[in-house]
Amino acid sequence: SVFDTGTCYQQAKRVLHAAVPDRLHARERETGIIRQFLRDHVCGRHPGSLYISGPPGTGKTACLSRVLLDCKAELTGSKTIVLNCMALSSPAGIFPAMAQELGLPGAAGREGVRRLEKKLTAQGPMVLLVLDELDQLESKGQDVLYTLFEWPQLPGSRLVLVGLANALDLTDRSLARLAACPTGSPQLLHFPPYTREQLTAILTERLGQVAGDPVLDAAALQFCARKVSAVSGDARKALDVCRRAVEVVELEVRSQTLLKPLPGGEC
Repeated sequence: SVFDTGTCYQQAKRVLHAAVPDRLHARERETGIIRQFLRDHVCGRHPGSLYISGPPGTGKTACLSRVLLDCKAELTGSKTIVLNCMALSSPAGIFPAMAQELGLPGAAGREGVRRLEKKLTAQGPMVLLVLDELDQLESKGQDVLYTLFEWPQLPGSRLVLVGLANALDLTDRSLARLAACPTGSPQLLHFPPYTREQLTAILTERLGQVAGDPVLDAAALQFCARKVSAVSGDARKALDVCRRAVEVVELEVRSQTLLKPLPGGEC
């Protein structure tokens, strides 16, 4: 029936959304490194920092979200704060946002930073601070980034910092001073762009969740993967392109169905 055909396209569009899947294809190594970092530092009560870089749509946020979900039980004894720096009106806005999450009364400027520092070096559970879009915190003199990355190095610190950004060289460019301190440099993890084969596998895996005949054929998926990998290797772009393709197919089938009923019409 037409209804069945419709649900099949709805399902296809749903699986092509950039949600966090149960398993991240071609990111087993990165997932393992993030999981081990959290175990060593948060569960092992050993303050430190991790800087995750890579172009958009290479699975940075999805990977970290997956690990946080998988390690929920292990992280129950600590406090996890996840902030997207894009939502801040200025780099210094990160401090009041953190204070609010930690239940501190808001204080502006130096006083606010001092209170946060005192809180993060006092007795208590480990604090895991995840900052997405970290490059938004670049400021004159890089004082905001330096302050954040120096906090895990303070005596008695209980902060574990994980920053995600598109820029590969953010640490070289903005945090060069940290390298001078033997324990100061964050651990680095880079997510390379997805290859054509990896993108094809991701799209095939997603659409494989829809019952019945394939909505898009293998040649279409290969073509999409080839085009996207040549430009960016961005999995979100590939998912978007396929979702639009499904919409086009759906419209064509709908218009044909309005003209004459399809025999059987099963999807």
